[in-house]
Amino acid sequence: MIESKYLKDNVQNIQRLMAIPGLKDFETRNLAKLLRLSKIRQYEDGERIIREGDNDPWLYFLLSGTLKIEKQGVEIGHIRDVGEIFGEMRIVDSLVRSASVYAVGDTLCLCVDTSAKGRLSDSDDHDERIDFLLLLYRIFAEYMSIRLRATNDELFRAKKELADQVK
Repeated sequence: MIESKYLKDNVQNIQRLMAIPGLKDFETRNLAKLLRLSKIRQYEDGERIIREGDNDPWLYFLLSGTLKIEKQGVEIGHIRDVGEIFGEMRIVDSLVRSASVYAVGDTLCLCVDTSAKGRLSDSDDHDERIDFLLLLYRIFAEYMSIRLRATNDELFRAKKELADQVK
C-alpha cells in the first residue's frame, strides 16, 4: 500500500471530491473538513484493505479499481462503482469488521480517519460539526439502503429458486 499524508483542503482537492458521486451533496466547507480527515491509498492486486474482525477507524470511498468482499473466506460480492463507500458498518455500529475487502487489480481509495476528529479546525463551531456528521451519516444510510435492497432482491431470487426446485 502506498499512502499519502492527510490531504489539504485546497480548491483543487475539493473539486476532485465534488466529482465523487457519493460526495456530490456535500457543501464546500464540509468537503474541506472531510479532506482534513482523509488520505489517498493505492493498493496492488490482491492486497487486503480491510481484515474481517479488525477494529480500525477507517471509512473508504472507491476512486478507481475493483474490490472483492469475503466473509470467512467466502467471496460474497464486488464493488466496482467509483465513489462507492465501504467500511461504513464498523463506523456506524462500532462492532468489528464484518468482512474482508481486497483490491482486484490496482485500486485507489479515499480513506477517511474517523478517529481523527481532532483534525477538524477549532474555528468550526459546534453546529457546523454536527451538520457535517449528519451529512456523513446520511450518506451511510443511503448506501446501506441500496445494499439492503440488493440483498433483499438476491434473497428473494434464492428463495424463489429453492421453492421452484421443491415443486
